Amino acid sequence: MTRTTIELEDFALTLPITQAARKTARAFALEQSTAEKAEQVRLNTLSVCVVKDYLEMMGIPINLTTSDSWNSVVRLCTDVADLELPEVGRLECRPVGVAEQICYIPPETWEDRVGYIVVQVDESLHEAKLLGFVRNVTTEELPLSQLQSLEDFIEYLGQLRQTPVKTLVNLSQWLAGIFDIGWQTVESLWNQPELRPAYAFRNSNIVEQDNDDQIAALTRRAKLIDLGIQIANQPVMLIVEIQPKADQQTGVRLQLHPTGNQSYLIPGVKLTVLDESGEVFLETQARSADNYLQLQFRGEPKEQFSVRVSLNDGCVTEHFVI
Repeated sequence: MTRTTIELEDFALTLPITQAARKTARAFALEQSTAEKAEQVRLNTLSVCVVKDYLEMMGIPINLTTSDSWNSVVRLCTDVADLELPEVGRLECRPVGVAEQICYIPPETWEDRVGYIVVQVDESLHEAKLLGFVRNVTTEELPLSQLQSLEDFIEYLGQLRQTPVKTLVNLSQWLAGIFDIGWQTVESLWNQPELRPAYAFRNSNIVEQDNDDQIAALTRRAKLIDLGIQIANQPVMLIVEIQPKADQQTGVRLQLHPTGNQSYLIPGVKLTVLDESGEVFLETQARSADNYLQLQFRGEPKEQFSVRVSLNDGCVTEHFVI
């Protein structure tokens, strides 16, 4: 079923863009190195703010500080406009111009999203229209005629809140060279000056190998984890390393590192492995002078586990299947 421009206008919701939102968007834009990137970040931020206001008006919990769109490093590296919905997942809030009939959806947002809301930002930057939503996308161009109404969105969100979506990172695919969105090489992250750790270990063997495991190649990827204002908006880096073992088992080694000018992890930061039932399997906690945390174990094919990074009330969990 498709919709016309007139029908889109009928179920679109117009909301004001607050002065606070414009101020935040301007501040985020000023951090960028080019005018094009600055405009992208400005529109993304305004879209997220408008959707946030709408969800708060509807009584739907949101967590802005754990969203990638509120992480200065992620904003710099990707085209992201997500909003974290606790116990549900990430909602992408994509901006579109007033005269446009197609909304651009960056490939890096095609996974790890529970839906996409399209926001038409007025040229004055004083108001915006929520045009509608779709549950998923597989191409960069989303015709506005495919959008569902906001009423459909609220109903869909209610279903998700009853049965939260858990996105699994498939580690077996990593061995075949297929990597999930958001997981990058350690080197690509540490080569960015704003992420480079203060202590010099990049030339040392931070992940030791067992002598009897030299025959199998290591596969390693990293992801930035942002626990919000509790660590001054400075993300930590979660490194996941896998290696085939005997008897079809897979060795898993996890490390958590500080980034930027931080020499040590914030005391109290925890790295936890949960089994498929959600019970704690392994856990370690940073002390006053720990420059990284590490856990390691072995798993069977198709076995699921979760990795939780937490500090006080802040918590980010990644779910994996071997």
